[in-house]
Amino acid sequence: MKIVVLVKYVPEPSAAWKFAPDLTLDRAAVEGRLSELDEYAVEQAVRLVESGTDATITYLTVGPARAVDGLRKALAIGGTDAVHVVDDAIHGSCAIATSRVLAAALAKTGYDLILTGMASTDAEMSVMPAMLAERLGINQATFAGDLQVAGDEVTIRRETDIETLTASTKLPAIVSVTDQTPEARYPAFKAIMGAKKKPVTTMTLADLGVDAASVGAGAATTQVLSLEPAPARAAGTIVTDDGTGAEQITAFLGARGLV
Repeated sequence: MKIVVLVKYVPEPSAAWKFAPDLTLDRAAVEGRLSELDEYAVEQAVRLVESGTDATITYLTVGPARAVDGLRKALAIGGTDAVHVVDDAIHGSCAIATSRVLAAALAKTGYDLILTGMASTDAEMSVMPAMLAERLGINQATFAGDLQVAGDEVTIRRETDIETLTASTKLPAIVSVTDQTPEARYPAFKAIMGAKKKPVTTMTLADLGVDAASVGAGAATTQVLSLEPAPARAAGTIVTDDGTGAEQITAFLGARGLV
């Protein structure tokens, strides 16, 4: 079996994000990391192999040159190899265009089971699994809190606010996993060093047969019209209890419709 895990190199939440003149995120100029939510998918892939599933694990990412750091982090946790799609023409792509690139890359790599995180920590759209399932014509099972593979079938458990659902589907399939699954292990130094020797294949749009005009900011179905820094945090309200503390707090909450 071939497991392909989709991972994304995202800006550090605490970093100062930089934007290009066209208001797209300048990913090459921002400190980044492997998306924390994708680490859950990486861990689940490794656990499947450790539990006896006969499979190889390939990581796939689309991003700037520095995105290879995210692949190396995933490979340190476990896995066989990685594929990095990097092309200047991809910059500014919307989710639809990104799914076009990923689908072409998956067609090249081959797959039986595709794993993703529940969302990216930058865009937080949670649409990529459904888009890829449609493009590839395969089954999907989303927001898995647990998954098991037996033969040609994958079974997931999905937790909702009111019930626990169990669903199964035939492979090939794409499955997104949530942060209800176990957190990714911290790789040992030996694993980190070993990850540097694992093969990472670089691909361009030309390698994938994707028309550059169909991706990038010019082909995006969404556009950022304006942006501005978040306002500075204002000082909080300090309640001095002079015997009327309860009344002051009640009035404060009442003015905001909270009581």
